[in-house]
Amino acid sequence: MDIHLAGSRPTRRAPAEYFTGTVLQDPIIQTEAPARLASTRVSFEPGARTAWHTHPLGQTLYVISGVGRVQAKGGPIREIRPGDVVWIPPGEKHWHGASPTNAMTHIAMQEAADGSYVNWMEHVTDAEYSAKLG
Repeated sequence: MDIHLAGSRPTRRAPAEYFTGTVLQDPIIQTEAPARLASTRVSFEPGARTAWHTHPLGQTLYVISGVGRVQAKGGPIREIRPGDVVWIPPGEKHWHGASPTNAMTHIAMQEAADGSYVNWMEHVTDAEYSAKLG
């Protein structure tokens, strides 16, 4: 059994190569094999977002606070709020982040396949991000 005491792992700024804007990450858990779960509390400032990406075994987002956005490639931009749960199927290209005027915090949960949790792609353009909600 491992217990990670509150405040024992520092908040980190998300890397600019995979995120647009200010995004802070607080690790929750990253298990060792044979377990494969990783979970992080992610806080996006207004306008901040991930790049396009996929997950080999899918991803679940649980919104804690604020107003956010999520989009699967080719689908509408959807608004998400506290209490909303988003399931992104394995291999689905998507992005998520805050709305233009509100911050958003969610818990991201995903499992690894052969040690990989995510496949990062190109940044979401301002035009893609600013498209009308669906």
